[in-house]
Amino acid sequence: MCKREKTVYLLGIGMGSQSGFTEEVREALLKCGCIIGAARMVQSALDGISKVGGQEGKQEEFSKETFIEYRAETIARFVKEHQTCTVFAVVLSGDSGFYSGAKSLAQELKGVRVKLLPGISTVSYLAAKIGTSWEDAKVVSLHGQKANFIYEITHHEKTFLLLGTKGQGRTLCEKLKKYALADVQVTIGKNLSYAEEELITKKAGELVPEDWEGLSVALVVNPHPVKRYNRAVEDAEFIRGKVPMTKAEVRTVCLAKLRLAGGAVLYDIGAGTGSISVEAALSGPDIRVYAIEKKPEAVQLLEENKRKFAADWMEIVQGTAPEAMEGLEQPSHIFIGGSSGNLKEILYTALTKNPKVRIVMTAISLETVKEAVEAMEEGLLPSAEVVQITVAKSRKLGSFHMMMGENPVYVISAGGEEGL
Repeated sequence: MCKREKTVYLLGIGMGSQSGFTEEVREALLKCGCIIGAARMVQSALDGISKVGGQEGKQEEFSKETFIEYRAETIARFVKEHQTCTVFAVVLSGDSGFYSGAKSLAQELKGVRVKLLPGISTVSYLAAKIGTSWEDAKVVSLHGQKANFIYEITHHEKTFLLLGTKGQGRTLCEKLKKYALADVQVTIGKNLSYAEEELITKKAGELVPEDWEGLSVALVVNPHPVKRYNRAVEDAEFIRGKVPMTKAEVRTVCLAKLRLAGGAVLYDIGAGTGSISVEAALSGPDIRVYAIEKKPEAVQLLEENKRKFAADWMEIVQGTAPEAMEGLEQPSHIFIGGSSGNLKEILYTALTKNPKVRIVMTAISLETVKEAVEAMEEGLLPSAEVVQITVAKSRKLGSFHMMMGENPVYVISAGGEEGL
């Protein structure tokens, strides 16, 4: 006897209310034998099909098997092991192709016929509700995951935030104020498509944590986003104090030698004012930076520059390397601007965490150069390249312009993944 082929519909049912179901979704729900999904989604699906069919003016109840589950692996196993049902409907909030569990579920269901049907996303619903477009906006999901939303808001005129994790409201309020974004306009849509639907429009500084709570999506409008693609920062823009800083020309070479890529994790050791840390953090929304610094006055400057440049994914670690590196996630890149005499120990720790870590360091004194040469000989700076930079800048003296030289700087780079 031939085994009957199973079909699984992955259905986007919008925000969850029956008014947002497409006709295709309704038809798939009617023909399936089993409805699977989170409890709220399954109940919405059952309510939706109970209002379809039958004689005019009457409701017809449809008996369906249900399975309350949202984990892809468990759903796939249930479908494959089910003995009687051949048509299943997995109900998913929003649109099946937009930050949906459909992607991982389709991968788990290999060998089973899968059909995806779209739904109305909260982003498209809110955009239509307030009369704006969303193809020109950045969309960031904060639903159960971390994202550098401060970077996105500062770099885009329109940013949609998909919310849902409990307690996010306080963090959102605090960070928008911390990074001088209190004047951006925020529209929050709560319980969209339901009877208790609510729209809240305020300046970010006027919002309270409770405004963000619940099933919600928000549009943040920043009238003055950063437009520069290569966020090179002039030396004069940094809050300086008396702490040493890697100057602009040297900084540019160091960042080029680091070859930062998406998802990079950079340790900036001896971070000083944070010039390397800030520019690295501003070079992409998914680059995480750990600015390691032992001097209290420098730590204070790091905090001030982090706030000034809205470098939210720059985490400041007060302490001396390599001890301060121990509890941090694995680095993909490391920059050493100051080692406090612990260069070899720092390199050993970094290579232990990640043998393919990309290393860039600077040296001004011959003693530091000597340490670096010894580290090369001991294999702690694999395939090292050394570049010496001499910079002179013009300075007006009376009616003349003179070139004033700065100290020569050695830039040593080593290691890293091939192709990066």
